[in-house]
Amino acid sequence: MSNQAQPLSIIYNKNSGFHAVNKDEIYEELVRLLSEYDYEIQSFEMGKFETFAALMKQVMQRHQNAANTGIIAAAGGDGTLNAVARYLMNSNVPMGILPLGTFNYVARALNIPLDILQAAKVIAEGENRAVHTAVINDQIYLNNASLGLYPLFIQKREQYNQHFGRFPLNAYTSGLDVLIRDRKELKLQIEVDGMTYPVKTPLIFFGNNQLQLADLNLKIAESAAQGRVAGVVVAKGGKLTLFKLLWQLIKGTIEKAPDVYSFDADQVVIDSPRKKLTVALDGEIVEMKPPLHIRVQKNALQVRVPHAAASV
Repeated sequence: MSNQAQPLSIIYNKNSGFHAVNKDEIYEELVRLLSEYDYEIQSFEMGKFETFAALMKQVMQRHQNAANTGIIAAAGGDGTLNAVARYLMNSNVPMGILPLGTFNYVARALNIPLDILQAAKVIAEGENRAVHTAVINDQIYLNNASLGLYPLFIQKREQYNQHFGRFPLNAYTSGLDVLIRDRKELKLQIEVDGMTYPVKTPLIFFGNNQLQLADLNLKIAESAAQGRVAGVVVAKGGKLTLFKLLWQLIKGTIEKAPDVYSFDADQVVIDSPRKKLTVALDGEIVEMKPPLHIRVQKNALQVRVPHAAASV
């Protein structure tokens, strides 16, 4: 093993609160802690680069030595983790996680502590574990991808967060707001392992995180754990049906909601007469051209986790 200090790059989203009030002291303690493990630390703020690609190009230059790859740590919510993971897939550079989001499903699924200093110890003392990464065309999702009402939920939630702060309650309040104001349906052709179905739906949801799916009491949680595409489709878009759906979502019993169907597959293809579809990927909104090809790359991402942690 090389005696050279290992490079550790910390990529953070300033909006996540990494340097918010009372966090500077924690950041200093974090750097001190990791320095004791002989890491050469450099931090990169996402907002200071013209593009994320430019940031990652600079970051990856620090990790080119195959004998001393070091670790690239993502500090933020699941959207930040998604952005970093996309560049580390199928590479030998592991990703560390410093969870600073609202729900932190990726960290929780891997038993990574939500306390930042404890999470830093996992980066220093943990082991690398290969996890599954779901892919939709040229994008990835670690937690979920969705079309229909859910992207509207995300956009409305961000408005609530800007006014009232980041609280889990805002996810449900924004959902209610969307159901009252913006009920829309999508006409899609969905191909599931070669079988094609015409679908008219207000919401279709794909999950890659078995913890999140298990929290919703969905049986397809085990399918996601095995590296299969796990999906949920709502077959009717009536306002009463959608209010019942939101209520079941709050209670964590969505599979009991009316006209909700779950499925799993090796590959799913979604086509639409629309030129573009709005897709939410780990809480970030993107516009994508159909058809959408959805699959899972098994064990495609190395993540630093506690010893003996359960894999995604």
